[in-house]
Amino acid sequence: MLSEPPDAAADRLLARLQNPDRARLRIYIGAAPGVGKTYQMLRDAHLLRERGLDVVIAFVETYGRADTEAQVGSLEVIPLARVPYRGVVIEEMDLDAVRARRPAVAVVDELAHTNVPGSRHVKRFEDVLELLDAGIHVMTAVNIQHIETLNDTVARITGVRVRETVPDTFLDRADEVINVDVTTEELRDRLRQGKVYRPDKIEQALASFFRKGNLSALRELALRVVADAVGDKAASYRVREGLEPAFIPERVMVCMSSNPENARVIRTGVRIAGRLGARWYAVYVETPREAIGRIAPTDRDALARNIELAETLGATVVRVKAARPAEGLIAFARREGITHVVFGQSQRSRWQLIVHGSVIDRFLTDVPDATVQVVPVHA
Repeated sequence: MLSEPPDAAADRLLARLQNPDRARLRIYIGAAPGVGKTYQMLRDAHLLRERGLDVVIAFVETYGRADTEAQVGSLEVIPLARVPYRGVVIEEMDLDAVRARRPAVAVVDELAHTNVPGSRHVKRFEDVLELLDAGIHVMTAVNIQHIETLNDTVARITGVRVRETVPDTFLDRADEVINVDVTTEELRDRLRQGKVYRPDKIEQALASFFRKGNLSALRELALRVVADAVGDKAASYRVREGLEPAFIPERVMVCMSSNPENARVIRTGVRIAGRLGARWYAVYVETPREAIGRIAPTDRDALARNIELAETLGATVVRVKAARPAEGLIAFARREGITHVVFGQSQRSRWQLIVHGSVIDRFLTDVPDATVQVVPVHA
């Protein structure tokens, strides 16, 4: 979070960067374009350079914002690579030039960017992973709508779906996740002043993506992601240092599906979460058979109704991609520290259980500390 003085934040980051164990990754997350992620990242880069670290800009996108452009200042900028593609020249981060320059810290903006076809990596976050593997610390920035498991949720909130995403596992690699936050009104004022988009796009943005309700929901999502990331880092530290586990708040996971009867499972989950005063997640595992474009229309419609119900009742709806439902549910439960799980169980023949196995049995084996409740539903 950004409540501490800038100098104190820079000193804390400097101390961590001087740890020789591995290259460190700091991610600045924002609820929406224009909150000041790039500005804050560049400001911190200057503070680190003032403390003697070799800092360069590998890629930065200012979008013509005067305040952000001014923050580049005297920082060294690695020239971009000019890549010909279909008769035009596209500028990309020059990964080889950054590696050859070998700074202590590289600033890499626009984390979710897709590289021009023919590049060594498809996505910029893969470029960042290569820099980290080469021993270069990285500071980078991304908006909440680009996080893979939140992509659908943001699209439902705002009506806008972004196509470029960053996998949640990339956040797991981060050593620090910083929420860059401004109030809803301040962000809308920035938009009106032309500090976010061009003048011809302002009114449309205010009436759509930048509506007050949308921005409030996105700010809450951003805060939740950062809070979860901080909790995960703290828990990992305690395990490494052999410390006693900290108090873990209750967290409820409802296993959502395309079964029309799944509403019973969702309602059971919200009652349990209410009694516990717990955060709760409605988690849907998208297997290859139910991927977009392959899922049956009836299943797709039933799933959409279940998602709408869960959101209405206050769930954080999460889609997880996995080859099998059990794998996705187990991975999510472990990552989020789930303490209570609600399954729907349809009647299955003994032969089906032998061939396909039981998701519940597999879950109980791999996540033995979670309390499991099973709600009977029709197939």
